[in-house]
Amino acid sequence: MGSLGEEKVEAAQLPTRSSLFRYNSPLIQVSLIGLVCFCCPGMFNALSGMGGGGQVDPTAANNANTALYTTFAVFGVLGGGIYNIFGPRLTLAAGCSTYVLYAGSFLYYNHHQDQTFAIVAGAVLGIGAGLLWAGQGAMMTSYPSPGRKGIYISLFWCIFNMGGVIGGLIPFILNYKRKEAETVSDSTYIAFMCFMSAGALISFAILPPSRVIRGDGTRCTNIKYSKVSTEVIEILKLFKNWKMLLIVPAAWASNFFYPYQFNNVNGMMFNLRTRGFNNVFYWGAQMLGSVGIGYIMDFSFASRRTRGFAGIAIVGLIGTAIWGGGLANQLKYSHSNPPKRLDFKDSGEFAGPFFLYFCYGLLDAMFQSMVYWVIGALADDSEILSRYAGFYKGVQSAGAAVAWQVDTHKVPLLSQLIVNWSLTTLSYPLLIVLIMLAVKDEDRPMEVALEGSALSSAPTAARNELSKPS
Repeated sequence: MGSLGEEKVEAAQLPTRSSLFRYNSPLIQVSLIGLVCFCCPGMFNALSGMGGGGQVDPTAANNANTALYTTFAVFGVLGGGIYNIFGPRLTLAAGCSTYVLYAGSFLYYNHHQDQTFAIVAGAVLGIGAGLLWAGQGAMMTSYPSPGRKGIYISLFWCIFNMGGVIGGLIPFILNYKRKEAETVSDSTYIAFMCFMSAGALISFAILPPSRVIRGDGTRCTNIKYSKVSTEVIEILKLFKNWKMLLIVPAAWASNFFYPYQFNNVNGMMFNLRTRGFNNVFYWGAQMLGSVGIGYIMDFSFASRRTRGFAGIAIVGLIGTAIWGGGLANQLKYSHSNPPKRLDFKDSGEFAGPFFLYFCYGLLDAMFQSMVYWVIGALADDSEILSRYAGFYKGVQSAGAAVAWQVDTHKVPLLSQLIVNWSLTTLSYPLLIVLIMLAVKDEDRPMEVALEGSALSSAPTAARNELSKPS
């Protein structure tokens, strides 16, 4: 792939400076991929979180999302190999461009009520999302040093979910005076498209792994580009890799609950403007959840394995409490007995369901950050982790494709909740087994001190002398 000359500069050609705020540091590069996801998946999440893509009838959005996650399941798995061949810039730019098309399809649907464009755009977005998330997963898990993967995952998750917060404010503000409206305005979709276009442009600022240098002077990978034949073989091997098989239930569960939460909690229980208001806090809760679990999985104990066990146990306990609260709420309504639509100004009846939806966002971030931490603990090389992340996203998307059709076919809401609760609960013991068998304690004190200093607002420590690149 010699035509991609701008990404063939080796790390040895770049000067290594002490500041962790240099352009080729993991801190800056993870922040940049966070901004890309702020603009694209972040805005997509805000749109999906409205319930039915901001439409009164969720059928079009459900069918579009089924097409999306079907192609996502395929290209999520293939995405890691594509990333290894073409590098981050082309992979991410191609992925980001498909988000604009998807938002535009709902602008079209607002006027013509024809599902065809939305379904096709959903299928195209699935291809792009597979590329984007495989690249994102590789960068987020391989760029940081082993002892700081949790905090970098939290950093990414905060920036990314700020997109959901801002994205939630957009429909809330633009539809604030439309208390009885059932569908969002054209300007809402146009605003989403503008942010998504910006994300595609920012993706060109991402450096390839060979040019990113950690705080201790090591590079994320020594490879330039892989080959198609190599990637095909390595991707096929993932399906009989016991480590990946243990991750399958967690991957399947991690997006399976979105249709239930977005359509049947936020969509059914609240009016249009309140859904946007709720999403601000749903995605804000994700920021809190990711920071909390990231701290536990990086700082709580000296042993990396012990931190992993503690993180899984905490997420399991909190998840059980939240899904228990969801069960109590779900017993109050069903498809045949829908609830009264609540407005955020109805303080008496609004507070309980709002807090539950907030907690769902908190649990989502904690659960996914936990799984990403486990994946990141399995290896340190970008080439390997791009395939692992792609496999995770592929299985996750296959689960989501099924989940959106489950909702389309009006499966009883109580059954949906029980399945979601069961899937997440099944994941915890399998992840514990994976840590027991595959994760080693390999923290390096020098890396911990150097990289931890930047993220704890102590920049003076970053001026210490660094070792030369390996």
